[in-house]
Amino acid sequence: MVERFPHVLNVIAQDVRDLAMALTPLGAHDWLSEGRAFDIAFAGDPAQVLMQAREMAGDARVDINVLAAANRRKRLLVADMDSTIIACECLDELADFAGFGSSVSAITERAMRGEIAFEPALRERVALLKGLPVSMLERVYTERVRLNSGAKILVATMRAHGARTMLVSGGFTYFTQRVAADTGFDSEQANRLLDDGTHLTGVVEEPVLGRDAKVKALEHMVVEGGLAPGDALAVGDGANDLGMIQRAGLGVAWHAKPIVAAAAAARLDHADLTGVLYLQGYRDAEIRQEA
Repeated sequence: MVERFPHVLNVIAQDVRDLAMALTPLGAHDWLSEGRAFDIAFAGDPAQVLMQAREMAGDARVDINVLAAANRRKRLLVADMDSTIIACECLDELADFAGFGSSVSAITERAMRGEIAFEPALRERVALLKGLPVSMLERVYTERVRLNSGAKILVATMRAHGARTMLVSGGFTYFTQRVAADTGFDSEQANRLLDDGTHLTGVVEEPVLGRDAKVKALEHMVVEGGLAPGDALAVGDGANDLGMIQRAGLGVAWHAKPIVAAAAAARLDHADLTGVLYLQGYRDAEIRQEA
């Protein structure tokens, strides 16, 4: 089957029945989620088929991607945390409590768009947190951190089917440890904020873990699991995720900044995180709701 149809057109939206009919000339559709997600296996030129399908969809809120049919289901998930697994940027939320919310969020936006280097931007923002009570970390976690829709389902399903899962972040271990536990990730990696026991010192432990550290984490997990890079899936939204997204066998830009969406092999602009499962060909009957 893979030899005959080496590629799959994957379509995801809230209701794609009409589009499924419109795309019939490209091939027979195979429902992964009735009315919400389907595949069309094909043997034509991938770029041409993708362009044609997206043109036919027009302005509809639909995610359309082309994927290789072989080795579609991945055995390793490496995911960004802020604005990917959770719905906020933890550093921005801390800065809001410190009274520097707008200025810090502006720097964050520029860094995530790839306009400025991540590491110095992180040091600059953390410096503004000097003197903030350590107790504010718990307050941010309790009041501001919320999992994005589908996060637990994504992790639970991939783990149930034998994949390893890792949460990687240019943010802070205080949050990754808790979010990883809440979501069911096997492991996590992030930067460590330094404090004097009661207040933040405005310094992050060196070396700062940014784009290269995420790539190295993925590569380490690949080697540790006896896998190949093609067995890995990476998902993120910002410029510091681009290295791991391009290194993985399947790199997914999820509700991402333009520089990431343009460079990733697959992009999800509308679907929640369950869309990452449909990209891999999972069907509703195979999806786990909890760990």
